[in-house]
Amino acid sequence: MGLGSIFYYVIGLFLLYIVGFLLVWPIKKIVKLIGNGILGGLTLMLFNFAGKFFGLSIAINPLNAIIVGFLGVPGVILLLILQIIL
Repeated sequence: MGLGSIFYYVIGLFLLYIVGFLLVWPIKKIVKLIGNGILGGLTLMLFNFAGKFFGLSIAINPLNAIIVGFLGVPGVILLLILQIIL
């Protein structure tokens, strides 16, 4: 095993690491998006449960869940404002 073979082996491992990193990074983002959507849906359920005493409700659908998942409480306020405007 010469010095050139070891060099190519190290370069191959480095490239494999880079390719693996590029494939895993989008999967992490997708998992985070799904997790935020689930948390947003649960937040909307809790809001609808508490809001029925005040006559407020927001439809639970994937888009609303993702908005609330990303923005949190300001997302709920945004959806309420949009519901009043539209």
